[in-house]
Amino acid sequence: MTDLVVRPLAAGEENLFDSMPDPLPQLRQVAYADGLAGGGYRPERTWVALRGGRVVARAAWVLPPGAIGEPWLERFDLAAEPEAGAALLHAAHEALGGPQLYYAALPAHWRHRAEVRAVAEAPMAAARLAGLVEQGERLRLTWTGAPLPAFSGRYTFRPAADHAEINDLVARIARPDVLTGREVALAVRGVDLATEPLAWLNSPAGAWRIALRAGEPVGLVGTAGDACYPLIAYLGLLDEAVRAELLAEAVRVLAEGGAREVVADADAHRVATVAELERTGFRQVRSRIVFAPAP
Repeated sequence: MTDLVVRPLAAGEENLFDSMPDPLPQLRQVAYADGLAGGGYRPERTWVALRGGRVVARAAWVLPPGAIGEPWLERFDLAAEPEAGAALLHAAHEALGGPQLYYAALPAHWRHRAEVRAVAEAPMAAARLAGLVEQGERLRLTWTGAPLPAFSGRYTFRPAADHAEINDLVARIARPDVLTGREVALAVRGVDLATEPLAWLNSPAGAWRIALRAGEPVGLVGTAGDACYPLIAYLGLLDEAVRAELLAEAVRVLAEGGAREVVADADAHRVATVAELERTGFRQVRSRIVFAPAP
């Protein structure tokens, strides 16, 4: 780590962050300049490590304006040994009041792509050296117009009657299949999307669809067509057999409302959910490895 200089950005030198070439240009993410303009990124929460005047590591913590939670590490790129990245993180953690969550964004199927693994492994190793512990993996998938599977006729679907009906079903669903934007809901408003989706989503009750079999509810899905992009925000099941048709119903409703792309997030270990999303025409576009401070 010869002559490594670690420091936050000063106001007016924001371009220093972008002087480091993007190591994963195929990954769709918010540009640093756009994050600054929106107020989520700030120079004092952006750190760089320089060697010979060249940026060899950069890290940016983000917190949307008005959020009640703590900033999380959204961008962390490293073109040096893991120890250099760990030195940056240690210094930043000390200045920012301690380590926070880190969401390591990676292209889809990154483990099977040697060129991506070569880029990804160093910053994740640095995070571990800095005391962060891997907690799981979240996948983002998108549907962009693929034909939907046929409906069997075993189920019927209707809009939720009111918020009370939604809350009643949510209370009966222990582990929702799809929770899109769960991390942001928690950081911005302190809301667990799995148990309090209506505290985060401002869509009307009619935007929620209930699946029924023989008149009894067997699944619930909440969509948002007017968010930053159309998405399946919540999908929970009382009967796993309805998963495929409830997904197709949600996409059908959004597509009829004009959506050309639909987004859904699911935990990577939910193998059946991910497989059903892909059978419905979704494709993986991003992975996020979740790192948390060690207990």
